[in-house]
Amino acid sequence: MTLLVLPCLLLLWCWLKYGLLPLRWQNPFLAGPDAPLQRACRAATGGRWEPAAQLLEKAGQDWERRSLYAQRLGDVAARGSARWLTEWKKARPEDPDAALVAARARVSYAWELRGGAYADRTSQNQFNSFHRELLVAQEDIRRVVALCPGDPTPLVAELRAARGLGYSHAETDALWSQITDLAPYHFEAHTSALQYWTAKWRGSHQLAREFAEKSAAGAPPGSLLAVLPLIAWYESHKDELGRVGYLPPDIRVLVDEALTDAALADPDHPRLAEVRHLLGYFLYLQGRYRAAREQFRHVDGFTEALPWRYSRLPAPHYRAVRTKTGRGALTERRWR
Repeated sequence: MTLLVLPCLLLLWCWLKYGLLPLRWQNPFLAGPDAPLQRACRAATGGRWEPAAQLLEKAGQDWERRSLYAQRLGDVAARGSARWLTEWKKARPEDPDAALVAARARVSYAWELRGGAYADRTSQNQFNSFHRELLVAQEDIRRVVALCPGDPTPLVAELRAARGLGYSHAETDALWSQITDLAPYHFEAHTSALQYWTAKWRGSHQLAREFAEKSAAGAPPGSLLAVLPLIAWYESHKDELGRVGYLPPDIRVLVDEALTDAALADPDHPRLAEVRHLLGYFLYLQGRYRAAREQFRHVDGFTEALPWRYSRLPAPHYRAVRTKTGRGALTERRWR
């Protein structure tokens, strides 16, 4: 009985004091709660493909949701639980959804082979395997495009391959035109393209900033694309600035613009959770603890998002930040 009571008391204490979950319940594979996706991922891990097929069928032409679902299911397969995907393709050889998930799985697997280290700490064998898998993924993506013309989702997957294979700027611009003709404000497409234009990949700090600012300026309110300049700034400065670097007025303006855009977004937007994680982190570093806690409350229990994605220990990093946020929010409330 005691074994059941203690975890419940811990959960209650966390919620009463900070409104947050204990560390052991953090999900490292998703950015926020999505019960149908979680069920499909669990079923896939257990060897059943039918829930994944139903999930993508239900997503229909909601390109944002279709992209997220294919990405996360592809990640499940890339992490080693791929028997369900093999069975799905065998049962429905011409199913575009199965082909899409397989293509995303191939891209994810390529990045798993490469690893997350900087280039000078990545072996030639890792690079060779990485490029070999991405070249095969190109063929997988072309097959999906043929199976479902008009769907931007496989082209969004190709952006990640473009970064790894080193597409030229002209090739990437051509791919980008195809995507934006089909889905001009697609969130994953924009964040993936932004990565391509960063200095650590195929662009520069200036090119990344210009892409982010242009995309945000042309996007409708609630598209979540107002966060792009904040991401571009973070990518350029995360390794060189301490906490004080997040405090200048111009950075606060970027945060406020992204906050306003997030508040106008559909609460059910499948990528809103990712934006909340980054906003919570910036707000925490700026000492705006109550506002940060509000963002973390929506996504607590999940850590697959910036900035935790770049951490060696994502869950403990998140836990430390959100716990300090909770404590700071109590002090903030006391003094105001």
